Amino acid sequence: MQHTLKSSAIFAGTGLHSGAPVQMTVHPAAADFGIWFQRTDVAAADAMIPARWDAVVASKLCTLVANAAGTSVSTIEHLMAALAGCGIHNARIEIDGPEVPILDGSAVPFVAGFLACGVANQSAPLQAIRVLRAVEVRDGDAVARLEPADTLEIDFSIDFADAAIGRQEKTLNMANGAFVRELCDSRTFCRQQDVDHMRANGLALGGTLENAVVFSGEDVLSPGGLRYADEPVRHKMLDALGDLALAGAPILGRYTGIRAGHALTNRLLRALFAQEMAFDHVDCGLHSGCKLPGVGVHVSDIPLSA
Repeated sequence: MQHTLKSSAIFAGTGLHSGAPVQMTVHPAAADFGIWFQRTDVAAADAMIPARWDAVVASKLCTLVANAAGTSVSTIEHLMAALAGCGIHNARIEIDGPEVPILDGSAVPFVAGFLACGVANQSAPLQAIRVLRAVEVRDGDAVARLEPADTLEIDFSIDFADAAIGRQEKTLNMANGAFVRELCDSRTFCRQQDVDHMRANGLALGGTLENAVVFSGEDVLSPGGLRYADEPVRHKMLDALGDLALAGAPILGRYTGIRAGHALTNRLLRALFAQEMAFDHVDCGLHSGCKLPGVGVHVSDIPLSA
């Protein structure tokens, strides 16, 4: 069955790239509504933006969705990951600016807010997208691939020259709350040289050592260090779940990302939906529904490191 929130969750902070203050309220929504953003600062009929793969437009360093009128919301990936990881299928998200607040750089503040509000069952049946054949996209040495599997699995690997990051890889079956327990508190990360470059180009104006893990060679500059030795690859998996959530329904398949980013994962969804024989929609009964992210999640599953 489908799920929504029992009550509204309110979040306030600043945008990572704009540095501007923003308030956001995630409201319950009716069955089959899906996930939609509503820009409360846009006084026109074009304030509604779908959180969907075909609404994604090119953007640097984050996922951005826009409607036909050009009204947009950016940096949605952590919020989308939290919604998917808590098993929330329907929500209306009011936001008074063009960028989702970065908060601590992970998805755990959203997860904690959602689980504090509670998740409500809805009587409508839930459909999932089952991957039937492998689909792959590449960009140089970066790869994103979907292939058949009974549940959503994520396999990710990264490789950075910086000694503090290096090569990392991790595989997780995302069923039954694995996202909340294993990934939700992993923070976005970058290198100090990237921070300097972004700020010189008017980006990351709201970035601090409190909402991102910053590396410089062998050093971790953020206070308190890492939450996990492999926090960077865990965050890449978090991002991947958020970008895959834009499919519009839970995915049953194995996602492999090799140095993949937001744009490549969106290209992968576009490639999947361009091939009618590569997927189908299946009803989630008791058996398949129990394999989805978010099933049985409790506030006690939130990691103590957050």
